[in-house]
Amino acid sequence: MKKVLYFGFALCAMVLGFTSCNDDHDALSDTTLTNYVDLQLQGDEFTLIPLGTSYKDAGCKAELSGEDYSSHMEIDGLNAVDVNKVGFYEITYSAVNPDGYPASVSRTVCVYDPSVTTSIEGSYQPDMVATKYGTKGYTFADYAASYGNTSQCTGITFTEEAPGIYYVNDIFAGWYNQIRGYAAKYCMTGYMNLDAENNLYLLSSYVSGWGDGLDYVKNGKYDPETGQITYSLSYAGQIFMDIVLNKE
Repeated sequence: MKKVLYFGFALCAMVLGFTSCNDDHDALSDTTLTNYVDLQLQGDEFTLIPLGTSYKDAGCKAELSGEDYSSHMEIDGLNAVDVNKVGFYEITYSAVNPDGYPASVSRTVCVYDPSVTTSIEGSYQPDMVATKYGTKGYTFADYAASYGNTSQCTGITFTEEAPGIYYVNDIFAGWYNQIRGYAAKYCMTGYMNLDAENNLYLLSSYVSGWGDGLDYVKNGKYDPETGQITYSLSYAGQIFMDIVLNKE
């Protein structure tokens, strides 16, 4: 009986010996600890700059394990900031630690025109008869009746971020979310700029459901007498809309 026990102990020792001698490719022995670069954005994450004024970036600090690491940091987009053109400009600060792991932070610079005093902030709804989809003249009302999802799109909001610059919750004016009955992620969000002559321009756009934006917005206009907003858009090279919005 003792011989059997001794043999069992010896076999177990051999097995343990083999399992503890894994090569360098064993996942259990390849665990590595790394310290990421700590990027500390100086100043505001969203910065407003009046049109035509100078811009001085507040910068960013980089630390690794408590030590200054700023000399290893790269800055992208700083030279692209055009203080003479209304719009959004992104500045990205990035650094890679000695193990090759990256880190980054960003700042958005918004150049706006302080001479714009008109405000179009508020909630709008498309004129369902005047607003058209496609090139055949069919209206939102036509499509709404055929899809049976809504008789009137509502809640298209323009939120003022700076004088003349607005965040729009659905530049599609409810087409996919309300008429077609898709989820809210198929709203075309974005930013639009109203100039001193009440012309409306697209600054940026994004639909999260498809991960892209508009081809263009043209003929954008705000009528201060009627409070009406009009513009035409193109998406994916084949979807065209003529939007007419009335304030709710």
